[in-house]
Amino acid sequence: MNLRRYIIWVSLLLSLMLVPLVRGEAAAAGVGEVAPVAAGTGKAAAPDLHEHLVAAVLGKFSVRSGDNTAAHYGIAALFLIGAVLLRRVAATIIFNQLKKLAAKTETTLDDKLFPALKAPVATFIMLVGIFSALKVLKLSEHTDLYIGYGATVSFSLAIFWGLLRALDALLDHAHEVALERQMSVAAFMPWIKKSLVAMFVVLGLLLTVQSLGYNVSAILSGLGIGGLAFALAAQDTIANLFGSIVVAIDQPFKLGETVKIGAHVGTVEDIGLRSTKLRLVDKSLIIIPNKTVSSEAIVNLSRFTGRRVEQVLALTYATKPAQLEALVQEIGDLIRREAEVNPTSVMVYFRDLSPSSVDLWLVYVAQDADFQKHMALRQRLNLAFMRAVEARGLAFTFPA
Repeated sequence: MNLRRYIIWVSLLLSLMLVPLVRGEAAAAGVGEVAPVAAGTGKAAAPDLHEHLVAAVLGKFSVRSGDNTAAHYGIAALFLIGAVLLRRVAATIIFNQLKKLAAKTETTLDDKLFPALKAPVATFIMLVGIFSALKVLKLSEHTDLYIGYGATVSFSLAIFWGLLRALDALLDHAHEVALERQMSVAAFMPWIKKSLVAMFVVLGLLLTVQSLGYNVSAILSGLGIGGLAFALAAQDTIANLFGSIVVAIDQPFKLGETVKIGAHVGTVEDIGLRSTKLRLVDKSLIIIPNKTVSSEAIVNLSRFTGRRVEQVLALTYATKPAQLEALVQEIGDLIRREAEVNPTSVMVYFRDLSPSSVDLWLVYVAQDADFQKHMALRQRLNLAFMRAVEARGLAFTFPA
């Protein structure tokens, strides 16, 4: 059974179950009626769309009898047949044309939006046909009241279904744009989507229940008491949820980046509502609660703008001052010749007379943050330093 049939049948069943509740609530509260009824007719005092449509059609055919006649049944059948035909026209012609127009635009939002609205629009058309056909027929006052509730629930669900699918398409498009532009928020879009959809569904249900005349404030006050108990029982879960919100706002990392959180270093594999998953260097998986992530110092190892190297070359005391002075100049030249090194960052000095060595201190910054290129650069320079020291007949000291 497809979703359209579910909406039609489930909405009718919901209306049957909610009517006694609505009537009981109204009687207990002593405020207003569930649906104001026009005197002696059993009809809702404020006619809706399909009531206007039915009144116009009946007036066109000059049908005013209080009993069901052949004309009533014929007009009801016309409403059903017209709804089926109009639904087919909307689904196969109108939306196909909209799909072709969407293919010519640069944005992909309309490519997602029109297919998403196709089923809700078709369902809405069928609901108009079904309830208009029922409104044509002269039924009992009790049955007519139930049909009114069924129409309220059905149309509300169909409209909110269409809005929900439109919201879903919009969020999917935003996710694609964030991924294409490599925005940090892309990692958080799946749970942002889940949160917004959940809030929208709750809002839709509350508005649907309110349209039936049910006292929504009583529901919300009940939820407030239950929510307090739930909050006390789920403190850790709520703390993790707020931690994920902090991570989403600050965006200290994104999927695929290597980070250090506390004592753990690994690649971010997943960012969820409750926890963040890191793949450690030894390929094990660690799951860190988001409340811990939001409270720990985070070092993002994938966002180096460059890599700074500080190094000490310890030489023996057999080194002569002239040799050391020439070696300082040569090592500085060796570092500056590397295209990957920022030449303004290079510093080489004879710094210390240590107890067992004379220390040559050097600093430079590699402009490329790539780790493998950085290690290859250090290897080339270290080998060059060893050759320079060996060529001058000097030697490095052993640890004392």
